Amino acid sequence: MSLSLIRLAFAAVLGIALAGCTSIASDTTMSGAPIASASTLATPAAFAPTDYATGAYAQQAKPYFVEFRARSAMSYGHTFAVFGVLDENGRVPTDANGVLIPSMTEVTGLHPASTSNVPYTIGHVLPVPSETGPSDGDTENAYMTARYRIDLTEAQYRDLVAFIRKKQGSSPVWHAVLYNCSAYVGDIAKHLGLQTPNSMLFPKEYINKLEALNS
Repeated sequence: MSLSLIRLAFAAVLGIALAGCTSIASDTTMSGAPIASASTLATPAAFAPTDYATGAYAQQAKPYFVEFRARSAMSYGHTFAVFGVLDENGRVPTDANGVLIPSMTEVTGLHPASTSNVPYTIGHVLPVPSETGPSDGDTENAYMTARYRIDLTEAQYRDLVAFIRKKQGSSPVWHAVLYNCSAYVGDIAKHLGLQTPNSMLFPKEYINKLEALNS
């Protein structure tokens, strides 16, 4: 690698650390980026829009939801979205350990499509191929630092899922500055008619600002 490229990479990383989607925390994953195991690259058990809500909460006007979330990570934090059907008590479905129930929820978020740190590093300089499913820690409440939920009617939910599928099918690339995890989530929020903050905010601040702009 040439000296000029090394300097460019260093400058990019430094700029993001000062201005962008960065958060120091206690778990061992890096911001929305390399997922830790090949098994998590598999397509998640999607909650299809043709699956109707069931149980007592199905009688409510808005039994579906999308929740915009931020979680902690070792270096950079991560911004992503969870969507699906609410449980019978009107809550986002989780098990006794605070882990999302896969048959009722799905995670979408943008991160490099690799178990290696190499694409993640390159992505601070050049765009890299991405994954739009979950990364490690996304399904566990223990790592959440912020969240903002929007309840949806069945029609709104069907429309949202169609939009997400279109986004996932377009194979967006990941770049730490030009198109990162917050920018991806922002596109979903904009589709719902929400105002969105600067995608270079820290993930926690991004979600909190998103809520403040639309509360």
